[in-house]
Amino acid sequence: MPGPINPARIDFVTLRLFCAVVQTGSITKGAQECHLAVSAASRRLSDFEAATGTKLLERSSQGIAPTPAGNVAMQHAMRLFHGFEQLGSELEDYSRGVRGHVRLWANMSALTEFLPTALSTFLTRNPDIRVEVEEQLSGDIVRAVVDGLADIGVFAENTPTSGLTVTPFQTDELVVLCPAKHPLARRKRVDFRACLAHDFVGLNRGSSLLELTSRASEQVGLPMRLRVQVRSFDAMCHMVAANLGIGIAPLAACRSQIGELNLKVVRLNDAWAVRRLLLASKPAAELAPAAALLLDHLRSAYPKEPDWPPAEKPRESA
Repeated sequence: MPGPINPARIDFVTLRLFCAVVQTGSITKGAQECHLAVSAASRRLSDFEAATGTKLLERSSQGIAPTPAGNVAMQHAMRLFHGFEQLGSELEDYSRGVRGHVRLWANMSALTEFLPTALSTFLTRNPDIRVEVEEQLSGDIVRAVVDGLADIGVFAENTPTSGLTVTPFQTDELVVLCPAKHPLARRKRVDFRACLAHDFVGLNRGSSLLELTSRASEQVGLPMRLRVQVRSFDAMCHMVAANLGIGIAPLAACRSQIGELNLKVVRLNDAWAVRRLLLASKPAAELAPAAALLLDHLRSAYPKEPDWPPAEKPRESA
């Protein structure tokens, strides 16, 4: 049985070659991308497989394809390259006088509603800290914090967060957006069940909001008819304005589009329409000083007495 991999037997040239071969499906093309002779490339790949103790590449007349173990190796190699790029970027920051670098991943709702103001205040007070912000889906954000690709994550509740320190950040309200002439436009409040009689414009698969509304439709036993799926709230508003369906979106994230596109807002009676956004990080002892400083700043932005759970809302008769 092979023992642990000896890191001294694997270098970045070999890892880069391995990734190039997998991506091109050819040892020859991979070697060309890495400026290596084909014979030298083949020897490196054989040594790489010997070092790991398992077969990483399948060779056939159709080309080269990764084995299941090769796919795992590819994922880890890409993660190492990403970390190496971050190392170079952060060291360059220090050489230019920047004394801290924080990687913040957040979902679309947090980025559009709450983070711009919070980050503006933080960076004004701490001009020697650089914050790298990336928009991702809630599940991907948590995995990035666990894997060390992000220092801090902001995401919607009901996302598994094993092993992370989690605190509340903000609350947002989800509302129904519809065209001015839509049948729901005359209502001030509505049950989500009643919305399911209409076509929807939704976010793409994997978004926490789509998962939330899909789960709500399953709970009432009615299908959610997704006519169009988009990647942003801005695109959702334009599709709703074009009468392609109604949308469920955070009120604050779409406020500027509502008047511009003549959309109507209908509040939802359902308790899940008011949801928490959460902050996650590794334990405080594992955070760099700049990341700990930003985390404290974001925590201080949370309302002292948030309306959570939400107060019972008046219901509108059908």
